[in-house]
Amino acid sequence: MAGAAIGAVFGATLCWTGMISPDVIRDALLFHDPYLFLFFGSAVATAAVGTRLLRRVRSRALLVDAPLHWSPERVERRHVAGALIFGTGWGVAEACPGPVLAQVGQGIGWGAITLAGVVAGVWLHLRQGAAETEPATQAASTKVPPARSEALA
Repeated sequence: MAGAAIGAVFGATLCWTGMISPDVIRDALLFHDPYLFLFFGSAVATAAVGTRLLRRVRSRALLVDAPLHWSPERVERRHVAGALIFGTGWGVAEACPGPVLAQVGQGIGWGAITLAGVVAGVWLHLRQGAAETEPATQAASTKVPPARSEALA
């Protein structure tokens, strides 16, 4: 329930601020208007301060009863490749995943085409991740357990 409420507020904010408009996104990507970058910057600053405060007061996760925990990672090749793919898709579609869902929610038809691309990309990523972990899973499942008499010895 909390996730749906947060999603509804986020979607309404995107619509209210014009972030679902391809014109706003195009103007930002062409460096004609700093509005989008200023909006993103304020969102990142708010999130950074908010997460630090939550960590300091040892807050618990909203949807799962677990303490908040994260650790920084070094930048790896996969991060750079993912950022390039994401940025290229964002530039071509003139939308990122948040606005795409808001566009579909408003009944904008071409948003559904972009959403199909997002879903296909996520599916391919998950499929690749499953393929990378599959040999380890198969190796673990093909091990023959010791005989009962050996296990007791």
